[in-house]
Amino acid sequence: MPPADAICFRLAIERLSSAEADHYALWVLESPYPGGYVHHDQIWSDDLVGLWQTWLEFFSLRGLPQVPHVPSAYVPQFVLEGLPESDGGEGSPKGYTGRLMQTLGVRLWEWLFDGPVQSSLDQSQGIAMGQGKPLRVCLDIREPELISIPWEILQSQPGRQAFSLNEAIRFSRTTSDVDPLPDLSLDPSLKILLVLGQDDVSGGAPGPAGMAPLQLQTEADTLKSLLQGELSSAIRRGAAVPCQVDTLLQPSPAALVQALERSQYNIFFYAGHGIPAPDGGLLFLQPQSTLSGTELAQVLTRCRVKVAVFNTCWGAQPDQRGATPIPRSSLAEVLLHHGVPAVLAMRDSIADEEALGFIQAFAQALAEQQPVDRAVAIARQQLLTLYKFNQPAWTLPVLYMHPDFDGQLLAASQTEVTRLPGMAEAPSKIAAIRAVDNPTNVWPIYRGLMRVGRLPDNDLVIQEPWVSSKHAEIFCRQTPASPTAVAEQTYYLRDYSRYGTLCQSEKGWHHVHRQEVPLNPGTHLRFGSPQGQLMEFVIDG
Repeated sequence: MPPADAICFRLAIERLSSAEADHYALWVLESPYPGGYVHHDQIWSDDLVGLWQTWLEFFSLRGLPQVPHVPSAYVPQFVLEGLPESDGGEGSPKGYTGRLMQTLGVRLWEWLFDGPVQSSLDQSQGIAMGQGKPLRVCLDIREPELISIPWEILQSQPGRQAFSLNEAIRFSRTTSDVDPLPDLSLDPSLKILLVLGQDDVSGGAPGPAGMAPLQLQTEADTLKSLLQGELSSAIRRGAAVPCQVDTLLQPSPAALVQALERSQYNIFFYAGHGIPAPDGGLLFLQPQSTLSGTELAQVLTRCRVKVAVFNTCWGAQPDQRGATPIPRSSLAEVLLHHGVPAVLAMRDSIADEEALGFIQAFAQALAEQQPVDRAVAIARQQLLTLYKFNQPAWTLPVLYMHPDFDGQLLAASQTEVTRLPGMAEAPSKIAAIRAVDNPTNVWPIYRGLMRVGRLPDNDLVIQEPWVSSKHAEIFCRQTPASPTAVAEQTYYLRDYSRYGTLCQSEKGWHHVHRQEVPLNPGTHLRFGSPQGQLMEFVIDG
């Protein structure tokens, strides 16, 4: 359903079976007002055919598929007259590619938003502006021949900002032929599983020959440093939420499944080689070991992963049988059809530094509690700034979102925590709860207070049947400093639950129920039951 903070406009493109091959129907499937559900027919003109083929000659690394239908005898030249120069003079390649990018964006806009569709969009934007909300524009492309086209460069006029970069627009692709999503709770933090696939598929490995090795370990280290290191100051200021990143280096399929089932990740990120294939492409995890999109979808949906991100070539491109694209064969489409709420993949080959720059900006925007589609726009702007408008880098990421998903991952953070008596400022030492069986799972106690329970608005969410909705609090009291002594900080656990909390000290386990006890570093905890997950209270000075 449309989120409370956005207005939805959904448009479908489908070929008319009773007309000629290049005749398409456009339907507005969702609109904020009753008269907005309009229909319009369009012809994919020879001018667009020539423009698209020229784009492929300059920017595509996959060859020149005949998309859409190309007349066998004649491909007309497109016209650039009347458009402003960009990045150089008339004869410079830089200026030419910039004008090519702009021309295709304008022509695609004129084709897609024409007649009653344009009127429906304008009125929908007016309603969104009047209510002070963004407009979520979802494009449902039902013809595989049109999927490879860079709809993300849609541009209403020469010199105007691309549609997918507009702050008032949330642009994504979608599909209506999916099952409803189950109820999705908001998470208190980002939990990312970063999977590094096979980085060298040459020399007899089961991958395509000639692919260059990827610097995947360096990429993982950089990304993890960004999320858990450089964001730490922003987290302490309250500008971002906690973020946990776990990595798997060239895992087997069994190890990948085990990691996903062990922890409740909300983001799955794959970096490595991949190729198109009929069942959602193939990902190269390790030598002699691949995983198809259909196989990956089973575990992602079962483990309730909300966003899947792929730094692999052509994850948003369908496979082809001869020169004909295969319906529902791209990795992004397959995962969406199986129930993954959002999938971000690349439309074409992308350089390592471009992909790394994008995912850094994307993850940082998510940590700052931006919706998924807005975070993609921010990261796309980053690519355009770094690699320029006339280069294809900013056009390569393609976001698919389930029509029931509003793009929100994280619960709104508490802007201020009520201080307990005797507690002045935030504690100088960082305390945390850590999983004993997996020490990489750490939940910091920010601002001296952590709420523990089964509901998603808690700081530490434990979805076990014996854990109460609001089970307990862990908080810090700070004794005032005196002329002869410095202030001391002591942490306590206060239980509110039905079944209590088990605490282990040097004297053994004891049961805490509706009372308050001090916590010492190294204290083991089980919330609600002796069978509960074993956790440990730690302090890092």
